[in-house]
Formats: sequence, C-alpha cells, structure tokens
Amino acid sequence: MKKSGASLAVFALEQIGVRFTFGIPGVHNTELYDELSGSKSIRPILVTHECGAAFMADAVSRTSDSIGTLLIVPAAGMTHAMSGIGEAFLDGIPMLIISGGVRTDTGKKYQLHQIDQMEILKGITKKSYRISEHKDIISTIYEAYEVAITDECGPVFVEIPVNIQLFRGEVYSMPPFKRKFRETAEVDGMKIEKACSLLKFSKSPGVFVGWGGRDAGEELLRISELLNAPVATTLQGLSVFPASHPNHTGMGFGSYSVPAGEAAFSECDCLLAVGTRFSEIPTGSFGMKVPKNLIHIDINPEVFSKNYPAEVEIEGDAKTVLSALIEELEKEKGFPRKDIRLTKLIREKKTEYAKEWMSHLTENRINPYLFFEELRRQMADTDLLVVDDGNHTFLAEELFPVNRSKTFLSPTDFNSMGYCVPASIGAKMANPKRKVAGIAGDGAFLMTGMELLTASVYSLGVVIFVFYDGELSQISQGQEIPYGRKTCTVLGGIELEGIAKATGSSYLVLRENEQIEKTIRDAFRLAENGFSVLVDVKIDYSKRTRFTKGVVKVNLGRFPLAEKFRFIGRALLRKITG
Repeated sequence: MKKSGASLAVFALEQIGVRFTFGIPGVHNTELYDELSGSKSIRPILVTHECGAAFMADAVSRTSDSIGTLLIVPAAGMTHAMSGIGEAFLDGIPMLIISGGVRTDTGKKYQLHQIDQMEILKGITKKSYRISEHKDIISTIYEAYEVAITDECGPVFVEIPVNIQLFRGEVYSMPPFKRKFRETAEVDGMKIEKACSLLKFSKSPGVFVGWGGRDAGEELLRISELLNAPVATTLQGLSVFPASHPNHTGMGFGSYSVPAGEAAFSECDCLLAVGTRFSEIPTGSFGMKVPKNLIHIDINPEVFSKNYPAEVEIEGDAKTVLSALIEELEKEKGFPRKDIRLTKLIREKKTEYAKEWMSHLTENRINPYLFFEELRRQMADTDLLVVDDGNHTFLAEELFPVNRSKTFLSPTDFNSMGYCVPASIGAKMANPKRKVAGIAGDGAFLMTGMELLTASVYSLGVVIFVFYDGELSQISQGQEIPYGRKTCTVLGGIELEGIAKATGSSYLVLRENEQIEKTIRDAFRLAENGFSVLVDVKIDYSKRTRFTKGVVKVNLGRFPLAEKFRFIGRALLRKITG
C-alpha cells in the first residue's frame, strides 16, 4: 500500500501515546500539521516561539506519562528550540523532536533552511535520525521513543524531509507499537553487601537523592527510617522526598544549605547518594563535604566518581537497587534504628529558620516566607509549582515545602532562563485538573512571557507570579560583594499590566503582606475559570538565601591567595569611595 510520510508519522506518534505537539508550522512541515488536524488523540499546539515549545514539551514529560513532543521547522525552528532541548538533555528529561527537512529528491543545493541539523544537535540529544524512505518512518519513531525513555532519559531528534512527508511511498505494514522487552539487569549482590556493611557500621549515615529517585518514593522513605538518616535532595529532585517527613532537611547540605541540612549532616560518616550526578547547584558549587564512605547509586555508570570518589558504585534503577539494599538491611540486627534526637534537631532548625525569615520585614515589599507559606496553604500536595532560573528559585527551594514527587519543576543543570511560563503551560496542558502556579523573576519573565498568549488562546488557567525587583537579582547580588557595583543587571522599567493586556491575561498586583492571602486566592479563582493570570509581586530580595551566601563564600575561598586579596581590596576600596 502507498501512504504519505506525514500520515505514517502521525500514525506512529498516536501509537506511542503522544497527546500534544508544540511548535510553529512552516513550509517544511505543513503536511504534518494538516495530518495532525485530523488526529483524534493528538492536539497540535501553536506557540509564539520554539524555545517556549521545547519548555512546554519538557513539562509534559516531567508531569505525565506522555512524552513531550516538538513539531518544528528546520534550521531556525531547531536553533530557537535548542535551549529547551539542552535543558532536557542535561536534566535527563525524555523529549521527541520531529522536524521537517529540505527536499532530498531535487539534487538542489542551498535550499531554504538547508543545514545539517544532526551535526548541530549531536551534543544535546541522545540520538538523531534522518528519514530516507517511507518504510522507515514508523519503526524509526518507535525506536526514537524507546531511546528517549530508556535508561537515563533525554531528547531524540527525527528529521523527515518535506518530499517524503508530502508524497506517497510504498509500505508493507503499519504495525502497532509494542514496548521492547528489556531484561532488568541484576543488581550486583556483592556491592549490595558492601554497601550494607558500610551503613551498618556508620554512626551518622545520610541520604542524598536526585531526580533519578523520582519513582522510588516508598523505598526512600523506608531506607531513611531504617537508617534513621536525614535526607537531602538536589534542586531538580526537590520533590522526590516529602518535606513533611521528619527526616527531610532540604536541598544539599553544608554551609550553603538551610540550617537543618547543615546541622543534620554535620557528622555524616557514610552517604547514600541516589540518582544524582553531584552537579554544581545541589553541591553548592562543589562546596559539599562528602565523607569517604560514599555509596553511589545511579542508572548511568558514567556519573560515578566524577566529582566525589565513591567507595561503592552500584549501577541500576533506583527503585530496584534500593529494594535490594532494604532487603539486605532488614536481615541485620539493629534496624530500624530509633533515635528522636535527629528529628528533634531538624524540627528545631526549620522552626528557627522560619522565624528568622518572618522577622525580616521591609515596608512596601513582600516577605518571601509569608508568600510561600500562603501559597503552600492554598495548593494541594498534588498541585504543580514551576520556577525559573534566578534568585526566586532558591527562595522557593528553601521556603516552599514540596510533598509529592514530580510536582516541583525547575531548570537545573542547563539552568536556562525563560523556563517558567512555557513550562507552566505544558504542565497545565498535561494536568488540566490540577492547579499550576509559576514563579519567575522579572528578567526571566521577559524572555518568554509572551507565551501567556498561548495560555489565553487555549483557555489554560495558569497563574504566573512575577517577582519584580527591577534587577537580575541573583547575579546583581553576586556582583555586590566582589565588584561593589552592578553592571548590566539593572532592568528597564517594565509595565507588567501592559503585557497582561497584550496577552489576554488577567492582572493582579501584590504590594503588601496583608494582601497575600486574598491576592493568591483571587488568582486561583480566575484560573479556575480558564483565565491566564499574571501577578505582579513586589518582592523583598534584601535578605540573601543561604544558597547565595554559601556559594559566594565557597567560590571566593577557591581563589589563589593573591587574587583573593585583590578582589577583597578592590571591593573595600569601591565601597569606601562609592
């Protein structure tokens, strides 16, 4: 039988469970869009910019069982989307990128959009494919999907030339999709025994977990209670272990973490690390002090001993490996350990830190603690909070308790600004019955804020809280100590109400702490009726997060002595002279 390439591609996407595609039509993919218009299970979404499309797809993958999918034009569409593709690659998020391609049947060179997309993308995708025959389309998309969701997940790229989309070609069958059976690799029993021995003889074990532990919630709770161990997370893994649990401390541990993390891990002599690469942000710019007895569990063996040498390296899925470790520990006498001093210490430190924030009040500015406390009160544990890259990220990390896996979304290792607004839209698309709140700094909002138009067009009730202070605050705060001045971090005046009007969004402003409860309630009420809502929050950034202070200290401490004196001396001189 003969089928057009576009019809074959859409059939394959339907088979693998794609629910949405995000992108912009162009001359090299209009046939695909026309086929999608007749699909009963896939909804094509028009965006204002392909960068936003990629962040939307990212959020679909993070918050649902469907893979986030792009449908873009080649060249400019691909390069616009690269920030979102790169974020998915470094954060381990599955993504399927379907792109048109130039004609392969004319022999012509210098065609519109003719560029080697696979060469450009090879550093930020798991694998790339270029279709050359109709009969390969379905099998290639099936394979691309398998690659994207298997082992350490990531984005996969498929280019379908426009002539193959448009014209019909011979195919012998259109098989339904069936997941390939993959035998689960056996966990190394000797390594489990060694890990168990280290934990058994440790006096103060700790657990550090990242996004790789997102599906091992029950096992993480059990291992923490067996060991009576504090649990710290990465930024991306903030939702993996519930903040409501008495052993939870927060992101990371050490001087850059919240006091509960610093205190609970102060004597840690054996660390069980699960699904983390020990990357820069969660280790406080590698300021984390990791004990010699490190047990590292990860599905990707490439991450072992890169930044911190591990005593035991266990390759495998977090849930599987932890189950084996729990089984072994439960055979030992003395487990579960019981000592109320740990939970008492964590509770006291969290209470003290909350009081410290509550007492920091600035006139006509919103206290971050009071804001996040009320936001948490008005959101169910299953609702979704999406942040961007900036100072607000670390305020949220320190002050907003997250209790359910996959409900906190943040750009992490790629750390791309502009993530929040489109990712909030993608999250709401995939989870229409759950509240979705986004928090973006004013600088990050300016990058992709016009995607609120997409939310309005599709009647998505997303609430975006813009923390407005007129600066790129995370960097401007970092400039103050070493430079004594701010260069290119002070923004121009922004009339957020005008952006709300332009995108068909409702607009609210929050200037006083006494209005926090009402403003958040009003915002969610509007969102329930399908309105996108922009809330202008006059935030108080005058109190530094522990993360910001800790990272500045760590990085300055690494400077050679002469350079350290030079930077400190220059800062003091500028402070004196103004």
